[in-house]
Amino acid sequence: MKKILIAIDGPAGSGKSTTARLVAKRLGYTYVDTGAMYRAVTLKVLTSKISPSDESRVVELAEQSRLDLLSDHTDLRVILDGNDVTDQIRSEDVTKNVSLVSSYPGIRKLMVDRQREIGARKGCVVDGRDIGTVVFPDAELKFFMTADIMERARRRQLELSSKGTELPIVQVVHELKTRDMKDSTRETSPLRKADDAVEIDTTNMTIDEQVGKILGYVNEELMTQEEMDRK
Repeated sequence: MKKILIAIDGPAGSGKSTTARLVAKRLGYTYVDTGAMYRAVTLKVLTSKISPSDESRVVELAEQSRLDLLSDHTDLRVILDGNDVTDQIRSEDVTKNVSLVSSYPGIRKLMVDRQREIGARKGCVVDGRDIGTVVFPDAELKFFMTADIMERARRRQLELSSKGTELPIVQVVHELKTRDMKDSTRETSPLRKADDAVEIDTTNMTIDEQVGKILGYVNEELMTQEEMDRK
């Protein structure tokens, strides 16, 4: 069966990463979490004691780094310079600094080049904030997931709690709004919905419903592709 490229964008807490991972699993596709790539670079910046605001040194460090994503359709491991940093990249310090690090044009070029190498093979579900607009503007299917800010904050709060970090909902909302502003107003590859993306509001949807909705579009696209191939 022909394989396609699926791009899923959206802000933090919209459900895109969990949904993308499960869609990839159901299809037998490779899951690519581009946010994890930027987080890995941010982690290295922090552990190297380089200021995240020192753009030239941050880019230089990233150029010297080796980053790999290992996916087996059920799990994604992030390997930085030969070390598994899958858990470390989800720390609060990384979360607070990743928007700044990922805003640098030099960093985005490095990551986008790597993402395009992976996606060129097709059969991928790629999630991030600029996938449908910048990285893969010709992807066969594009989705933009969003949700009410309070619902996104509740999800983020639960995620943090599961890792032993307890934050008041007011603080989580503030951090999400700050992240949204940084991501949507940066000069290079801002967060925005592609003109031809399907928008999905996940506020009142379960993960299963989100996955099912996207798979519905995927099945329709695959049938269309097969019909075109027969002509």
